[in-house]
Amino acid sequence: MRMYKLTFLIAAAALAGCAAHPDPIVDMKGVDPEKFAVDWEECEAYTDEIDISKGAAKGGALGGVVGAAAGAVGGDAGDGAAYGAIAGGTRSGLAADREKQQVFKRCLRGRGYRVLN
Repeated sequence: MRMYKLTFLIAAAALAGCAAHPDPIVDMKGVDPEKFAVDWEECEAYTDEIDISKGAAKGGALGGVVGAAAGAVGGDAGDGAAYGAIAGGTRSGLAADREKQQVFKRCLRGRGYRVLN
């Protein structure tokens, strides 16, 4: 039971970190702000094609199955499934968020901007 609580706390901390990630830092020297604003919006539109909720749902389902199996060994399949679903959903959601960030930065770089982070 203690391991499940630890998993839950790690998942909650990871979600908080995900929500706090910064926007890309772009070297603005010599950049036309109006063109940059248009490019920013267009690159952001590409990232909207990545569905974080779908990945999180799949990860949650898989985590629930694995957690239930582990919980059954420990005596409480229900708790195991719940904590496994949280951990799996969080992990998949974070992976999708990282992918969105990478797509956004690659798009900006592809348009000639110097992305610093």
